[in-house]
Amino acid sequence: MAGRFDTLPGGGAAIALDEVEISILRSLAVQLMELIGPGDEPAADADPLAALFAEGPSEPPSDPALRRLFPDAYGDESEELRASAADFRRYTENDLRARKREDALVVVRGLDALAGESAGEDGAVLKLTADESRAWLGALNDLRLTIGTRLEVKDEESEQLYRLPDSDPRKPMVMAYLWLGALQESLVETLMP
Repeated sequence: MAGRFDTLPGGGAAIALDEVEISILRSLAVQLMELIGPGDEPAADADPLAALFAEGPSEPPSDPALRRLFPDAYGDESEELRASAADFRRYTENDLRARKREDALVVVRGLDALAGESAGEDGAVLKLTADESRAWLGALNDLRLTIGTRLEVKDEESEQLYRLPDSDPRKPMVMAYLWLGALQESLVETLMP
């Protein structure tokens, strides 16, 4: 199971992680939650129907990584499409942000439970339910998109990432990007029927 997710009965997945891997994944997930932002928590006495129709932002984020996580629904070729994209963002981005935060929180909680239970020097086995596996898949995807955007990774350059010299300051983040990709790929394989 080293470095790969394996299928568990009932649709879940499991992976062996050592202390360093746990620490890196947790740190990246926390940073992702910080990037996405805290979100607006409805007041205890808030009208649930009103909260359902609460408006979000109408402009794309200025941060390139956030623009990648929350892209426009339509191109900006015309004024009509820009208006449609603003409307779409206004009514969907808050929910999308909440889901992405919750996915990252599932990762953090799972890793915290793993570290608290049995993760010694040799690590421990993380076991995920089917729902937790889907949340992990979403968080891994968001982490890769964010890191890839920060590294300015282009599809045609992906082979060059494997050949970066150790002296390149991007090397640690490239290694994390590639590792997250391998984790994501193995988790996708466990979720396929």
